[in-house]
Amino acid sequence: MRTRPLKVALLGCGVVGSEVARIMTTHADDLTARIGAPVELAGVAVRRPSKVREGIDPALITTDATALVKRGDIDVIVEVIGGIEPARTLITTAFEHGASVVSANKALLAQDGAALHAAAVEHGRDLYYEAAVAGAIPLIRPLRESLAGDKVNRVLGIVNGTTNFILDKMDSTGAGYQEALDEATALGYAEADPTADVEGFDAAAKAAILAGIAFHTRVRLDDVYREGMTEVTAADFASAKEMGCTIKLLAICERAADGGSVTARVHPAMIPLDHPLASVRGAYNAVFVEAEAAGQLMFYGPGAGGAPTASAVLGDLVAVCRNKLAESTGPGESAYTQLPVSPMGDVVTRYHISLDVADKPGVLAQVATVFAEHGVSIDTVRQQGKDGEASLVVVTHRAADAALTGTVDVLRGLDTVRGVASIMRVEGE
Repeated sequence: MRTRPLKVALLGCGVVGSEVARIMTTHADDLTARIGAPVELAGVAVRRPSKVREGIDPALITTDATALVKRGDIDVIVEVIGGIEPARTLITTAFEHGASVVSANKALLAQDGAALHAAAVEHGRDLYYEAAVAGAIPLIRPLRESLAGDKVNRVLGIVNGTTNFILDKMDSTGAGYQEALDEATALGYAEADPTADVEGFDAAAKAAILAGIAFHTRVRLDDVYREGMTEVTAADFASAKEMGCTIKLLAICERAADGGSVTARVHPAMIPLDHPLASVRGAYNAVFVEAEAAGQLMFYGPGAGGAPTASAVLGDLVAVCRNKLAESTGPGESAYTQLPVSPMGDVVTRYHISLDVADKPGVLAQVATVFAEHGVSIDTVRQQGKDGEASLVVVTHRAADAALTGTVDVLRGLDTVRGVASIMRVEGE
């Protein structure tokens, strides 16, 4: 066994970074045995050096992250500061100065993953990022290694614990969106500004990463259709229950039936109660993978938090250190298919549409005609009303998003349609 330690530098020492440092210290002997050499925390870059960080030698703390990654004696950089800059520059600088990188930075990887992979290859370094998607759940490594010989056709998942907590609370207690959000905030599941979570930005970044790995093609954040969940209401959950469904904010990555393109999207959707994802409660994450040979697989566990995310970081750290000792690198970017990413308008799925209409003869026939003219087939329809007003609920067969959008645009112009109360996609069937 090699006795000279592998040196690790930490960029960021917040909730995740401090857990990484703690585990490196408390499990030092185990890590040494698993890697084949000791690992040493050689530096920690932070913004606030005066903050007390229990268990970390103050001599390791620096505010000069650039100098740390340029040292030349660092074997692995662990980047957990997040954001685009300075993280992007620090990572590429680390490659240039001989270090491999372990990152949890989903936003950066979704935006510039191809450039970062290219930089890693150019300098013969590793870029690992299991912690960027779904926290402690082993997902990226199974997709790019365990399923490397298979053909993945679909990845469907709950990849944001905050949104799942809120929707689960609305479903189980009948709470409204704001009430459920307030509880999530009080419990620490939601940030003071929850926009990145509830508007789907966080999940969209993860969807871009998953789609790129699953389909061996480059998918950027801008390629992902994104729709938030702030408009989901108690009435939507009532409608879902009538259909034997619940509502989840889903990240969905699919290969087209002809294999010629892929799609990536994030939006709320009704999902049948007998689907495995329907039973995912609280702040947990789960990802459902459909592969040609392996069939259906589900990965489940805590998707956020200091310790779970640090677990994923340490797993990558062990792998990268082993590669360093073997003077090799692990799998990099696989984008050989170069498949185009289709727009949302081409996506085919089922829809649940709730309309407020006039309660008079002929309305249903008029609405059905509009659907037929746009080539959208109706599966079921339900109408209730009194005192001149009615609610019309239409569930379609599978239809293209563009066709459904055109249908709804025409419906809004009918004098018998008072408004479109909600439109919800139906997935997982």
